[in-house]
Amino acid sequence: MNFSSLLLYLLFVVVVVALANPVGSYMARVYSGERTLLDPLLRPVERAIYRVCGIDERRDMYWTEYAGAFLAFSLAGTLFLYALLRLQHLLPTFDPSHMTTPMTPDLAANTALSFSTTTTWQAYSGETTMSYLLQTVGLTAQNFLAGAAGMAVGVAVIRGFVREKTPRLGNFWVDLVRTLLWLLIPISIAGSVALIQQGVPCNVAHYTQARTLEGPMQTIAQGPVAALTFIENLGTNGGGFFAANGSHPYQNPTPLSNLIQMLGIAVVPAAFAITFGKMTGRIRDGWVLLGVMVALFAVGLIICDRAEQGGAPGSVRAGRLVVKPDGSQSGGNMEGKETRFGIGSTVLTAVTTSNGATGNTNASHDSFTPIGGAVPLVNMLLGEIVFGGLGSGLYSILMVAIVGLFITGLMIGRTPEYMGKQIGPTEMKLVVLYSLVSPAVILLLTAVAVVTPSGLAGLTTNGGAHGFTEILYAYTSCMANNGQAFSGLSTNTPFYNVSTTIAMMTGRFFLAIPALGLAARFARQGRRAPGPGTFPTDTALFGAVIAAAAVLIVALSCMPALALGPIVEHLMLSK
Repeated sequence: MNFSSLLLYLLFVVVVVALANPVGSYMARVYSGERTLLDPLLRPVERAIYRVCGIDERRDMYWTEYAGAFLAFSLAGTLFLYALLRLQHLLPTFDPSHMTTPMTPDLAANTALSFSTTTTWQAYSGETTMSYLLQTVGLTAQNFLAGAAGMAVGVAVIRGFVREKTPRLGNFWVDLVRTLLWLLIPISIAGSVALIQQGVPCNVAHYTQARTLEGPMQTIAQGPVAALTFIENLGTNGGGFFAANGSHPYQNPTPLSNLIQMLGIAVVPAAFAITFGKMTGRIRDGWVLLGVMVALFAVGLIICDRAEQGGAPGSVRAGRLVVKPDGSQSGGNMEGKETRFGIGSTVLTAVTTSNGATGNTNASHDSFTPIGGAVPLVNMLLGEIVFGGLGSGLYSILMVAIVGLFITGLMIGRTPEYMGKQIGPTEMKLVVLYSLVSPAVILLLTAVAVVTPSGLAGLTTNGGAHGFTEILYAYTSCMANNGQAFSGLSTNTPFYNVSTTIAMMTGRFFLAIPALGLAARFARQGRRAPGPGTFPTDTALFGAVIAAAAVLIVALSCMPALALGPIVEHLMLSK
């Protein structure tokens, strides 16, 4: 790890942790209904929305109602976006000379569901598939709405630990509106303006025709890029305006714009841990959760940086690869990376986006070393517990914390409890269901893909261990609602459009619903006072328990798959 990369990593972590406390405190005030500086401006707008939509902000919902509203809202968003995608050729700004990728029914369904689940899995090139109007009205709108819906579920889960002897978790529509008005819209405006200042275009100009130095003409898309780019990161979506995503000079023109986008991904999910501590009145517990996130994040940075800066061991020993930077070259594995950013910024982006459920990338992960590519893969297999998606990151790490408490409870022969809430058989069944859904779906779909002609047909570039990793990475990304991919896998086929849709639906809804059910179980309980046998959950020891439980879950469920992919590929390249 060179000094400039180390400095960049330290700067990023320090800024995220420094912003987590004020942002988390602000979020706690918003969701608790306390007064904020934006109230005089936004409360009239909020009340107007409630009147028009017929929402009673004083009415709390049972968890089944809350989950039903969440599902209905997601379904409405999916259907609306699907209709726009299928009818975009009839809408203004559609230019058939530039829209060269056909929007087939299976691709439209896959894309619509991917944006309504914040996955934004893209089996297409944005600039050759979507018009400016559709990018703005369809995709950008869903980035706001789907992100807000996820945050609402996260807040409802927090209320399960806050409330006592009540089956109600709040009002989904109120949480949704407050998330949009008080958080996502103001932050996105500020972030988009910052990106425009860095050179990200935000216009409706026609595609530019330019002659290259080699002679042929090149078509260059512009458009409302800044409007989509910041909310794609803030909303943990990641679907880029361009196929090249964060490596495109219009979407990510400078190292500072890259840093701004990465902060947009990490700060709000990190702040959710502080919001949890504030709302439950257990601030130290919130800091423990954030500490676990930061520690696992740092481990990922170190391993990925070492792998990419070191390159393939076999090539280094044979003298075919120079890994030490000097005045003429940067050293390390630069294949697939942007020379504007180098290895340090690329590693930071890869680790941040794979942890934050955001598929934005500024390099080709398919060109990473086996261990370097395994880091974002494992980050997603951990289940978004490091920062994670909006809302989903928090309840994912809470599930892992409960698993850790259950294991320690077995060791000392006591019924485990967390935040004064008893974890009984029913609660553990929900936690186990939550923990097993992801590996079951990922491994099953991967197995089907590697033994069927339709699945193997997607391996147009690589086979063997690397091809297996490409398939495993795709389903892991969709299950984690992340959306990034190894570019060597061709996925715009009926097989992959359908199978990745299954993974995206499961990752969004079949995890959120058990989390809400568990929160309701906790909300119905009273709060037990801590006793002599209560395991303290506000210490570094408990943080270590959470980290160990997370690694244990992934190792027990996915180690054979990792051995068939990146591990065996690393051993092959080490010869």
